[in-house]
Amino acid sequence: MATEAGAGASPLLVLHKVAEILDCFSVDEPEPTLQQIIRKTGLPSSTCQRLVQNMLREGFLDRDGDRYRIGIGLVRWATPGTFGLDVVRLVKPVLQQLRDETGETACLYVRDGAFRTIIAVAETRHVVMRPFMVGMVMPLHAGAPGKIFLAFDPEAWSALDEHGLNSFTPHTPASLELLRQQAAVAKEQGFYAAFGERNEDVGSISAPVFDHAGRLACAIGLGFPTQRIGPGDVERLGPVVARAGMEASRALGYDSSQAAPL
Repeated sequence: MATEAGAGASPLLVLHKVAEILDCFSVDEPEPTLQQIIRKTGLPSSTCQRLVQNMLREGFLDRDGDRYRIGIGLVRWATPGTFGLDVVRLVKPVLQQLRDETGETACLYVRDGAFRTIIAVAETRHVVMRPFMVGMVMPLHAGAPGKIFLAFDPEAWSALDEHGLNSFTPHTPASLELLRQQAAVAKEQGFYAAFGERNEDVGSISAPVFDHAGRLACAIGLGFPTQRIGPGDVERLGPVVARAGMEASRALGYDSSQAAPL
């Protein structure tokens, strides 16, 4: 792309001009016209037009009529950098707010095969608590977060088929048929509550977190001792967790006007 800016132009200078063009795109103004880009950058019209055309060809930009937007190629390249640590950074305030609003430990989970792993925790301030720590790995089929992955991540089922269903308590789901029923409930109501499935004295309520493309990114939820929170509290806490899931989704760029993935 250096040659497009004229003979002898420094590649660094061209990159600076590309950055100036990209700076024209924002959440408030996601689709400027070419004339708006020229005015905002102050670049010569011919130079700006050549750079924009090159950026279109390379996937940096997309075009719809006379308007431009950030290209899907650029979004795809950026995705690895927005996952992992950035997910935790972006969602951590929502996690802390959920903890403060409910008084219970709030956790963020990702799926790894037939298991779920905690990647962030906002710990309860209650003296009586169950420990939840970053890095804890738990089975997918036992507990509320797993139902969220099964409801919104089709690949979770094939992983579960390969691993099988170990029983931990009398309340652990023992069949795929039951799990499918539970996943259907989770998808319908936008959250799921489970009690005593992994440990008899532990319960959980979880909801989905979607990324900018509308895909399930992780699950957010509460973990608590059943002596403090029981089934009678689900009507109150379930919608709170679901709202936290939507707030976390928006933090990851999810368009809340979209329908949840089928």
